[in-house]
Amino acid sequence: MKQISKPIQQELEALAANSEHEIDFSDIPATTEQDWLFAERGKFYRPIKQQLTVRVDADVLAWLKSQGKGYQSRLNEILRTAMLEQTSHLQ
Repeated sequence: MKQISKPIQQELEALAANSEHEIDFSDIPATTEQDWLFAERGKFYRPIKQQLTVRVDADVLAWLKSQGKGYQSRLNEILRTAMLEQTSHLQ
């Protein structure tokens, strides 16, 4: 993870210590429900990828590859779905 410089860290901590009532929203127009009709959550979110070596059963790998290009992305999506399902049950 990229390290943050001390001055930036101090500024972020000072901002985090402020209450929401201290934030000046005067230069930001209020939004309406109409503004959010086509909003997409997480559209630009790109998790940091980490390279690893993993052993997968040959038939599982063959199945993933049989669906065409992008088998690693499909594997990641399957694992993410399982993770989110499991973590949603814990809450």
